[in-house]
Amino acid sequence: MYTHLTVGTNDPEKARTFYDAVFAALGAGPGMYDAEKGRLMYSHNGSLFLVTRPIDGQPATHANGGTIGFAVDSPEQAAAWHAAGVANGGTTCEDPPGDREMGPMKLYLAYLRDPDGNKLCTMHRY
Repeated sequence: MYTHLTVGTNDPEKARTFYDAVFAALGAGPGMYDAEKGRLMYSHNGSLFLVTRPIDGQPATHANGGTIGFAVDSPEQAAAWHAAGVANGGTTCEDPPGDREMGPMKLYLAYLRDPDGNKLCTMHRY
């Protein structure tokens, strides 16, 4: 259903450091960077994720109530993603990484905010 996801940034270099680290923890390579436009593009497992300065020239802001979720293969991969994010300018949010039960589903979730405040999550379904 989705072709790509895009978030805004006010500091492409800071975003690049953060996203290169968290996506490396998921097995992806570094992003392609267009310094002229202040735009990063990550491609992994058939998905595209972009980080860009807003095209309208206004400051980037995060979505209140929005979350972007990434599938992971294990709780250990989610924990590595979370640690890489915190070590590279992200901040932990929501509950600490760990198991959650949502009705009959058992999940392992880890949440971060990127340096621009966008909320991200990794999810492993048991």
